[in-house]
Parts: sequence; structure tokens; C-alpha cells
Amino acid sequence: MDDAILHLIADMIESMYAAQGVGLAAPQIGVPLRVVVLGMPDEDPFALINPVVIRREGTRRMEGEGCLSVPGYRGALTRSEKVVVRALNEHGKEVRIRAENNLLAEALEHEVDHINGILYVDRLDSTDDLTKLDGTDWATARPIGEAAEEPAAEAVEEVAQRG
Repeated sequence: MDDAILHLIADMIESMYAAQGVGLAAPQIGVPLRVVVLGMPDEDPFALINPVVIRREGTRRMEGEGCLSVPGYRGALTRSEKVVVRALNEHGKEVRIRAENNLLAEALEHEVDHINGILYVDRLDSTDDLTKLDGTDWATARPIGEAAEEPAAEAVEEVAQRG
């Protein structure tokens, strides 16, 4: 992987944690590249290059999704229950990330949306679904009928790199 991309990834991870986020897409910091970083609580952060959602299943209602690009607000919107994303990791190997009913599933869709020019507020059914926060700390959104978290590290599956 190119040193400039590795440097970008390191900077993005630092910026994501400084802002108390769990994900960050390069376009959010003015870099027009298809690079995202994710850092689930208590797990090592990781990067995805050219991520594409290749499968979505089911729906769940998120009652408080937030975004570093829209500070001070949370929104209620619908996300997928199951998500599979294909991308390259920071070593240039193809990976597939599978997530179901957890913060990782939400973050994967959210960050891939960013690199496709979509913000979570674009997915709201109504502006009534947007709530202004009163200095509340960034807390993770939880779906109605919340399921247990699956560790993100266990969801990563390396796939033979296509040449």
C-alpha cells in the first residue's frame, strides 16, 4: 500500500478518536478518496479502502445515529440488520466484513454512505426524526430491541486477492 495512504489512515484514526467517533471517511476531512476507518469500542481500529456494500438484509430502526459531520444532532433512521462489505485493507488484501445487529453494521453503512456522498440526515424519513443535543457526549446509537455486540475483529474474513 502507498505510504501516502498509510499516512492518511493514521491521521484519520487519530482524528476519529480525537472527535470521539467510531468511524471516519476521507471525504469528511476534505480528501476525495474512498478510504474509511472504523474503531469499535475496546477493539483495534482498522481501515477499508474502496469499500462496497455487497449485501444487505433486513431492517432495524436506529434511534440516535450521529455523525461527526453533523455535530450536536442525532437522528432516527432505518439501517440494515445484516451488512457485508468488500474492500481492501491497509495491506492491500481483499477483505469482507460481515456484521449483524451491532454498531459495526451501522458504522459500515454510515461510512460507505459518506464516500458515496450521502449523510445520515439524507436518510431521515422526516426532519422530525432529527434531535438537537444539549452538550450530550457522543453515545452510540442503539436499535429498538438491541442485540449483543459482535466483536468486529471476528467479522473480518480475508479473501484471496484477485490479481
